[in-house]
Amino acid sequence: MRLALLAGLLGVLLFSRARQDVIGQQTEPLRWIEAGAGGTLPAEMYFHNADGKLGVLLTGGPLEMKGHAFFEPQGINPRGCVTCHQPSNAMSVSVEAIRERWRVTNGEDPIFAAVDGSNNPKLPQALASSHSLLLNRGLFRVGLPWPPADKTVKPEFIIEVVRDPTGVNLDDTYGLKGANPTISVFRRPRLSANLKYVLSPDDVFNIKTGTLMAIDPETGKPASMNMMADARHLTLRQQANGAYRDHQEGRQGSLRREALEQIVAFEQQVYLAQSHDRWGGSLVEANGPLGLGPRALADGKIHVLANNNRDPVFRLFDAWKTPATMAKELTDAQREFRAPVARGNDVFMFRQFWIRDAAHINSIGLGNPIKRTCATCHNTQMTGQDLAPGWVDVGTVNYPTWTELPVFSDKAELPVFKLTCDKGAAPHPYLGRVIYTNDPGRALITGKCTDIGSIVMGQFRGLAARAPYFSNGSAKNLRELVDFYDRRFDMKLTEQEKVDLVNFLSVL
Repeated sequence: MRLALLAGLLGVLLFSRARQDVIGQQTEPLRWIEAGAGGTLPAEMYFHNADGKLGVLLTGGPLEMKGHAFFEPQGINPRGCVTCHQPSNAMSVSVEAIRERWRVTNGEDPIFAAVDGSNNPKLPQALASSHSLLLNRGLFRVGLPWPPADKTVKPEFIIEVVRDPTGVNLDDTYGLKGANPTISVFRRPRLSANLKYVLSPDDVFNIKTGTLMAIDPETGKPASMNMMADARHLTLRQQANGAYRDHQEGRQGSLRREALEQIVAFEQQVYLAQSHDRWGGSLVEANGPLGLGPRALADGKIHVLANNNRDPVFRLFDAWKTPATMAKELTDAQREFRAPVARGNDVFMFRQFWIRDAAHINSIGLGNPIKRTCATCHNTQMTGQDLAPGWVDVGTVNYPTWTELPVFSDKAELPVFKLTCDKGAAPHPYLGRVIYTNDPGRALITGKCTDIGSIVMGQFRGLAARAPYFSNGSAKNLRELVDFYDRRFDMKLTEQEKVDLVNFLSVL
């Protein structure tokens, strides 16, 4: 929640906003779209959230949902793609919305399907406690085969289950000792929008591995590998088929060709960003910052490395830096809102700190530590992802810097795995050969010790509409996200810098 902070060093006004205030009534007819319900999806949509409004743009114009594969159930459960990718939640889903669905449907909404919407399919599904990771963190169960499905991968480590609060990893059906040995991790759904940036690959060389980039089998060109938390799917078609089998419990092996093409075409035309702020009004205005609002994303150039002061990640905010550069008709509240946002952009782009002990950042020849900024890694213009394949271990899921409670805490919610690396394998560059983690991340796909805990960074758009944050949903709000990085890298952010950074992130 945003609190109006009136205090600070030398009487500086720390401008923040009350997150608990609600803008009007949440009466948008498309606030929650049920699979199979039909209706028309407008070309432009606006949805209230605690910080203002989210804007969603369909460049292909209005779309009829009835009969469209993205909005219709495809598997044996009644989910559609839209169930977990709601336009009102920035084409993802928020904890607030999930809890409301539990209340409205008494836990019977398809989003709570036992296959992955519960902590363990064998738990009594009518109990909220059986869905606590979804209700508290917005996490879905992701069951991945171990050893990896790719038989060419030779794992460099063994996995042991240290803590299993859900019981699923030690289960004789769904766990490591089942007929089909499986590791279950719990992750937030990615937003299926602004994908022209997400799917835009770096050159042919993968700086994270020192090898050539993976090749998109459909085009023969390098693939970005930035779409999923563990980069296991290279294309939208692969991802859609994977979701059909895993989340919708499809039984046909793959989607019908017509359905697959409909889903991919729809996902490629969706652009979104925060469009209004509850204090600052419209974020899209003449002579304002050029990177705000969904239209800016639809019109923007792809593949722009923007970790510099000439062409910043979210474009320039000079128009909001001083009252003299702001529009004359603005209210005092709007003027007070703009200056902190512009300062927050400067913190993101130019506030240097020491980045240390982060695998696939410090370990790829850049030095350890290196003095850089947030934009060093979040360098893709308009989204804040990484132009290179974005898997990094910044410590959110690996002990000792993880975001979780201590290993043996009775209140801990996530599993803990102990990974022991082979003596002949290259160890994790900073954690050695024995690593405790909530989610091995990319290593579950590659089998490499060096990848343990590495998660592909996500884009920054629509943050206000889709809390919580991090792949494990551990940051309930943007302030908790900022505080984690401040601790992790000893950034020594001032209170003013933290507030400014939160305000900046909230308008993206």
